[in-house]
Amino acid sequence: MDKLEKVEKLRERANVSYEEAREALEHNNWDLLDAMVELEKTGKTEGPNQEHYSTSYDQQAEYIPVKATVEEQQKAEPRLGKSISDAFRSFIRICRDNSFCISYRKEQVLRIPLLAAVIILILTWKFSIPVMLVALLFSVRYSIEGKDNLEKVNAFMDSAGAAAESLKEGFVNAHERDRKERGNDEWQQKTDRS
Repeated sequence: MDKLEKVEKLRERANVSYEEAREALEHNNWDLLDAMVELEKTGKTEGPNQEHYSTSYDQQAEYIPVKATVEEQQKAEPRLGKSISDAFRSFIRICRDNSFCISYRKEQVLRIPLLAAVIILILTWKFSIPVMLVALLFSVRYSIEGKDNLEKVNAFMDSAGAAAESLKEGFVNAHERDRKERGNDEWQQKTDRS
């Protein structure tokens, strides 16, 4: 670094004129640090502000309860990312702690982890959803069992089963009624022929 660059650098840092910077450097054999110290000692520039920290309670201006402050900040600033990650963790926990059960005429046929059932459903949804709906017509029922209280989910699945049973009974009754009417018509036709 040449002399002009040193003068410029000292002038910028110490906030002094070119002449004062050059004189300080000449007195200190062109050493920037020594020149800066000399300018501070002569009062031509201010030294860096020094701060004092202490862990002593007496010297603290105000005591702030950290736990209460953190809780207030968390309540005031609900973050979307945090709520999404909490929901995802809760979903994974529910899937891990519960099982998906398939019953046929009130006898359990299959029990698999809920996470496996969700993965299978996601990967084969075009096939599995229609099969599950048709299976409801043949007295197949679904439930979720495990640690969590999933009564609402099971109540929904029971109502879907009841709706399928009602649909099946309505279809069977309509079919029997049609058959009886056709049977009566056929009997009438036979008697009319004789």
